[in-house]
Amino acid sequence: MNSKKRLFLLMIGATVTSLMGGTVSTYAADNTETTEPLTIAEQRIFSAGGITITSDGTFNPEDQWEETGAGQISHVDHANVLYQIPEEETGLPMVFLHGYGQSRMCWMTTPDGREGWAEMFLRDGHSVYLVDEPRRGEAGQTSVSGTISTKTLDQRWYTQFRIGRWEDGKSVPNEGSQFPNDDNSVDQFFRQMTPDTGMTSDMGGDFDNDVVAQALASTVDEVYERSGKDSILVTHSQGGGPGWTAAKYTDHIAAIVAIEPGGAPSSDSEDYQTVLEKKIPITMYFGDYIDNGDTAIQATGMWQGMRQACYDFADAYTKAGGNCTVVDLPKEGITGNDHFMFQDLNNDVIQEHIENWIQENVEA
Repeated sequence: MNSKKRLFLLMIGATVTSLMGGTVSTYAADNTETTEPLTIAEQRIFSAGGITITSDGTFNPEDQWEETGAGQISHVDHANVLYQIPEEETGLPMVFLHGYGQSRMCWMTTPDGREGWAEMFLRDGHSVYLVDEPRRGEAGQTSVSGTISTKTLDQRWYTQFRIGRWEDGKSVPNEGSQFPNDDNSVDQFFRQMTPDTGMTSDMGGDFDNDVVAQALASTVDEVYERSGKDSILVTHSQGGGPGWTAAKYTDHIAAIVAIEPGGAPSSDSEDYQTVLEKKIPITMYFGDYIDNGDTAIQATGMWQGMRQACYDFADAYTKAGGNCTVVDLPKEGITGNDHFMFQDLNNDVIQEHIENWIQENVEA
């Protein structure tokens, strides 16, 4: 397979053929595990939410290159959404939001080119809506100035994501790791990192949770307008924050699946009260190397604290009559997972676990 075709398959996951009367996409995954083709009834991209900003002055069409932008408009702070609808849609739509330093690509493939969760949930009958959040990826237009850092930070995030130790210029995964650790996969993993156009901090300190939450809610509302169905919201890491807050701005979240969120709202917060009042079923998933992580690595203690916040949330939520579980994968007999469980070698096992939770807890 030539490199251009392989890149297309990894980024889009389908070869789209336009036919009279509709669009049919035949999935051709770049791996040997998939034997059944997947037919996509519809695939498109749209923008959701956002604002417009206007500069003072008057635009002169005879001097369009003047430097101030006087009288001109910018469309900014929206989400960009790629969606795919399977030919046999049997479940609720699923809206996916990535985490820090990522884009929707993280749901579409794996570093070693296997099926991502987007494809797996399509096979289970869900339409998927893959979000690039405001100021990230294909939604880079921003209302605030940011700084694209040129610091060399791959190993910072490798360590924070609990993959292992970086030693002597090599990835050394944790014992029993499910991370695909061949040289090419490690290279592909790092090349997923995506800068934020609206932050000045290279640690996410000035991330605008509310801007993302509003665009995410607009995405959910757009899905409802198009389908008449509420959406299952799947978030990861930093994306967990906007996932909680989005419920303030939409009534069409059917459930929240939070993959290692960076914490959860306290029981006295508006975000907590909103999801509780709307009776949204919630599940949160955590991987390995938290209880048994390297104590010399700062991230181990950080993840213990973030997971505990989620346990505290779940305890309060269930006592108040809500439906919330925290799934600690090692306690389920599923081991070796890092922060990117949806790209690990056993991502299919975890996806099936989530699909089972959906079937048991979410009304279609």
